Amino acid sequence: MTDGLWITLEGGDGSGKTTQAALLEAWLSAQGRTVLRTREPGGSEVGALIRDIVLHHRGDIAPRAEALLYAADRAHHVATVVRPALERGDVVLQDRYLDSSVAYQGAGRVLDADEVRDLSLWGAEGALPDLTVLLDLDPAAARRRLDAADKPFDRLEAEREEFHGRVRAAYLSLADAEPDRFLVLDADDAPERIAEAVRARVEPLLHPR
Repeated sequence: MTDGLWITLEGGDGSGKTTQAALLEAWLSAQGRTVLRTREPGGSEVGALIRDIVLHHRGDIAPRAEALLYAADRAHHVATVVRPALERGDVVLQDRYLDSSVAYQGAGRVLDADEVRDLSLWGAEGALPDLTVLLDLDPAAARRRLDAADKPFDRLEAEREEFHGRVRAAYLSLADAEPDRFLVLDADDAPERIAEAVRARVEPLLHPR
């Protein structure tokens, strides 16, 4: 939709998205590219308010309401942050996009995955990233990482292993359905090896023939 490059990072909580985003940002900057790091939810002022509700609200949120809140954040984020950056020719490096909603609200909350996806696509006017890096990690290993971080869990991190098992399965199904968009990597591998694999996939996108 633009002259820029849009890369999203997906995976369960504790899969190392933040680490890989930082490594990729440093490499892209060294290539002379302007990089915008952003996230969903929370990549805009409006999104920060929504993030506080969906991740830190102490009471229950109805699953459909949760899905709608994520979609509202996404619609605003794409319109006010992502599209302008891509039109400038920037590389947008984003932590989570609509695949997270399909996995967490669709599979995790047991909503209709197609409806969740269609809702996000409608809000984002059909926008899809050029590349989605999926960091795949067993939920038990992810929980050990989160426990070691010694910080309070948000609403989704605190869900049971069965929830996160459904999320992981949904992610892998999404990747199987769109192999041209997804790069699936073992998040249990060494961070630098993961980063090398990401760079190998990104490099041709920076210099298309």
